[in-house]
Amino acid sequence: MNVSVEINRDIDKFKESVVLGLTAKQLIASVLSILVGGTIVVLTYKKVGFTLSAYIAIPIVAPIALSGFYSFNGMSFMQMMKKRIKFMFKVKPLVYKSTENVKELKEVATVMEEENQKLKNNEDINIKKTKQRMIRILVISIVFVLTAIGIAYGCKYL
Repeated sequence: MNVSVEINRDIDKFKESVVLGLTAKQLIASVLSILVGGTIVVLTYKKVGFTLSAYIAIPIVAPIALSGFYSFNGMSFMQMMKKRIKFMFKVKPLVYKSTENVKELKEVATVMEEENQKLKNNEDINIKKTKQRMIRILVISIVFVLTAIGIAYGCKYL
């Protein structure tokens, strides 16, 4: 009789469910979302209609629901939104100031051109050497094949 117990591979991501597979945080966020959304719809549907009252409730209910269900890199929805707002308004833009002048840039460009020219010359030399090797191998192969044909032809008449 085999008895096996399944264990979550990542213990940090383990969530204990309270009701219907929801954690306590998710359950509270769901109940609050339903209550707030329902209240807004009930209070506004007689004046603006059901559809428009639902549209009014969504922007209010969405952050409540997301705070219970959404997480990114270990941050809750509210923590992430606080960081986003901070980066949008409090962070100063980074400005790059060049420390190079035109003379230095021209020197760097000439050095790079010289290096490219050297590489190109080395590549041309390597291509020539490779061609010479291929021609040698071709000649040796032709001689070998002709020798094999000659030997086979000579053995035929012996």
